[in-house]
Amino acid sequence: MPNATTVTEVGQFLKNPPEGFTVEAFGSEYRVHCSEENLVFIDNFRSGDCDIVFQNSLGRKLKMHNLWEYTRMRKSLLSKRIYVLVSLCDQNIPESSKKEPSEPKVLQKYVLSIDGGNPRIKWQMERGLDWTISSVAGESYRVEIDLSEILESLAAAGVIAENLMKCNPIWKDSSFSLKYYSDALFDFPHWFGFSKRSFKLRLIKNT
Repeated sequence: MPNATTVTEVGQFLKNPPEGFTVEAFGSEYRVHCSEENLVFIDNFRSGDCDIVFQNSLGRKLKMHNLWEYTRMRKSLLSKRIYVLVSLCDQNIPESSKKEPSEPKVLQKYVLSIDGGNPRIKWQMERGLDWTISSVAGESYRVEIDLSEILESLAAAGVIAENLMKCNPIWKDSSFSLKYYSDALFDFPHWFGFSKRSFKLRLIKNT
């Protein structure tokens, strides 16, 4: 039985794709085909000299426009395996560049996989959605699903290469979001930014 959560370096993922994925190379582009049995939230990105395209991906920010779309997505989140691209970054910025805003250096990119149908993961997801979405039909909202604690737990468990952990790295892009747009005329919570919420998923032992 597959683990409830896994993290795989991008190069290894392309070389040995998991069940439900196939990879084709076209020059400097890799096209990753994924089956409908999986739920992929990965935007197109570049790794080294190659462009990586996840076909059938929903993208990191998913938009829904009616109750049917939300209900269908909720069912998928609670039953399918979820894939998200995350980055392990060096948070130590050189003194010479501290005067100017700069992005943390990416040390390695990984594909994080979560089994939404696993009882412990499903329970957290369902509770988080219920808490953050009180009424989906009459208001717009944005819900961010934060995966940082899962990544930190996996790193602490020795999944990440030891040489990368020496620089006390941080995780970037460790979430995905659901956006629901209502056609309500007076959607004041959305206008004033009160409809933005988030919840965290945690790694529970023995999953």
